[in-house]
Amino acid sequence: MNEIIVNYSKKINEAFSSSTMSLVDKLANEMKLAWENKNTIYFCGNGGSAGNANHLANDFLYGAGVSNGIGLRVESLSANQSIITCLGNDIGYENIYSEQLRVKGNEGDLLIALSGSGNSPNIVNALKMGNQLGMKTVAILGFSGGACKNIAQIPIHFEFNDMQVSEDLQMMVGHMCMQWLFKNPINK
Repeated sequence: MNEIIVNYSKKINEAFSSSTMSLVDKLANEMKLAWENKNTIYFCGNGGSAGNANHLANDFLYGAGVSNGIGLRVESLSANQSIITCLGNDIGYENIYSEQLRVKGNEGDLLIALSGSGNSPNIVNALKMGNQLGMKTVAILGFSGGACKNIAQIPIHFEFNDMQVSEDLQMMVGHMCMQWLFKNPINK
């Protein structure tokens, strides 16, 4: 166990000292701009990343604005199992997020895609749809960054071949943005 603890903490420390962390500031500012302009922020992911998408949507809807009067307009595209299973059955699992965005997304909205591999077809298609709609697109990625690294306008890529570290970094980036927004609220 000690070896796992040492290796795990080494990866997290490497991530925090990497140049990739400079993009977290860019993400936080994009989120604040969306908050100010009353645009919607959409999260999506698969598996553990879907759980992270749901968790972060809660943090930004409530946590960032709890003392500031209003939170951000935010939605996890991963949250509604009826929509996901309907779309997966009728038009294919690769379209479960892109179709939701096609219907609900607007120019100026913000999409934050969470993916370990960066190659999941539904995440790739969501980013493509976001770009097509004129949304700002961000992907928080692990491993090689996959196809998403070249599609997202802001790819926050931590090159670790470790799914658990990749998923933890998604949450850490999200929580740092939430704390910054809490301390730097919009003018109501």
